[in-house]
Amino acid sequence: MRLANKIAIVIGAGQGPGEGMGNGRATALRFAQEGATVLCVDRELGSAEQTAAMIVAAGGGAVAFAADVTVEATLAACIADAMARWGRIDVLHYNVGVSIAGGDASPTEITEEAFDRIHAINLRGLVMSVKHVLPIMRAQGTGVILAISSAAAWHNYPYVAYKATKAAMIATIQQVAIQNARYGVRANVILPGLMDTPMAVDTRARSTNRSRAEVAAERDAKVPLRGKMGTAWDVANAALFLASDEANFITGVALPVDGGTVINVV
Repeated sequence: MRLANKIAIVIGAGQGPGEGMGNGRATALRFAQEGATVLCVDRELGSAEQTAAMIVAAGGGAVAFAADVTVEATLAACIADAMARWGRIDVLHYNVGVSIAGGDASPTEITEEAFDRIHAINLRGLVMSVKHVLPIMRAQGTGVILAISSAAAWHNYPYVAYKATKAAMIATIQQVAIQNARYGVRANVILPGLMDTPMAVDTRARSTNRSRAEVAAERDAKVPLRGKMGTAWDVANAALFLASDEANFITGVALPVDGGTVINVV
């Protein structure tokens, strides 16, 4: 019970259509398995409610909340709701991101609309979430902020908006970490590599009119470790470690969870 009696907010605790489980839902479930009470936040309330129901069915504590990360007021509201319910916030986990589904493209093809939307979701939402939770964690003298970036920030990636925003998330978390260390607040970022999740695989299958199996096989072949993509549970377990007291002396770290992808330099 590494998060016993902790209050955690998971932004992006639902998931889109497709097979398997997404990183946000797996992380919410993993936090709850280790004793945390979780506010499951998602733009789609029904999906957040499904995650919360899974936690409750397994004997944990969870509440669903609807928020659109592109609207600061809804992020402030979810943080205020957690404080009103439980009087503290121990972990803020930002697990929201979009690339192809947001219209991402190469630098010569990207549109202003697509770039601005991806920026708002991937980066601005993180900054606004941190803005509203930091005063609480500073007053507590403790707290953990986690964000999901991507290994795409560090390796060759064809689409400009996703890469740019995911790289900026790393810089943002490093800034938050060093500027809030004296308050006892830790901040770290996880860089998933090629993962077998609905967003990563099913979205690509739909956008390219290919089968899920074909897309999955193509991605598996690119992973150095065992030639197999990771799963949402790999990301969730990394988040659990960083959220727990086992990582008490770790802050400002960008942790790849990628099967060796970012070190596979040819």
